[in-house]
Amino acid sequence: MEYEKWLDKWLELYIKPSVKFRTYQKYESSIRLYILPRLGHYEMKDIDSLKLQEFSVELSRSGNTRTGGGLAAITVGQIVAIVQKSLKKAVSVDMTDGYRADGIEIPRAEKANVECFTESEQKKIERYILEKNNTRLYGILLTLYSGLRIGELLSLEWSDVDMKSGIISVRKTCRDQWKDGVYIKVLDSPKTAASVRQIPLPKQILPIVRQMKKQSRSNYVVSGKSKETPLRSYQRTFENILQKLNIPHRGFHSLRHTFATRALERGMDVKTLSEILGHKNPSVTLNRYVHSLTPHKRAMMNKVGGLFLDIREIRK
Repeated sequence: MEYEKWLDKWLELYIKPSVKFRTYQKYESSIRLYILPRLGHYEMKDIDSLKLQEFSVELSRSGNTRTGGGLAAITVGQIVAIVQKSLKKAVSVDMTDGYRADGIEIPRAEKANVECFTESEQKKIERYILEKNNTRLYGILLTLYSGLRIGELLSLEWSDVDMKSGIISVRKTCRDQWKDGVYIKVLDSPKTAASVRQIPLPKQILPIVRQMKKQSRSNYVVSGKSKETPLRSYQRTFENILQKLNIPHRGFHSLRHTFATRALERGMDVKTLSEILGHKNPSVTLNRYVHSLTPHKRAMMNKVGGLFLDIREIRK
């Protein structure tokens, strides 16, 4: 039996009735984007440990459907686990003979570099958005000066914004869900308990937020002609801006990294930054952005070095 045909049955008969809908969506998405294009045409009996090992290496090198780069090791492991689970079920219900897909070694992923925009690139982005005077784009500025994740930004409602105190409350996030051939925005609970937080906005950004509020026709802070903005739509908008400005491609998440880097460069302590970013503890922040502290550490060491006696003064 072709693996593609079995996956359709497996999803519909065994997964959909037994898991939460969000989990089912993750299974369906992984199968549609990664598994079917590479393994769907095989007979199930031909998918053994060697074939699955080759599959995992391919995903690690070039599995990202957006960038063409590799997928993270944890993502590859999750996709391989779906293949293994489906094949085990196929054996248990006599749809194929024998299970031979264990012993897979997930390729170790290189530590991902934290990419952020340079100060000159950041200013180019800011200038472009301000000149366009499009409040839908102001969400990009809000991210640059708050460190919000894109799901948190696009789920932010005006009831979450205290205009008087200048504080935004992060209470939820959102994700895209594939429905009837299109992606729609679905609200969800925050990533972790630490993700529920309050962020005081810089006073320089408040006039932008007030303008967004004044022109808004939606409950959502970021909105356009439609009341809702899907994540992929907003990501593409940002990618188009980078193209127009001849800035090398970086994902929307790099705006969050840029905020964190600028904050550390200007002396924000790691504990405060950790709380603003919604990390579980400061060590997560420190491990992720330790490179950003190098210029600060150098400046501090030079201050200490200022105590050193000038040999020229001694030899006078």
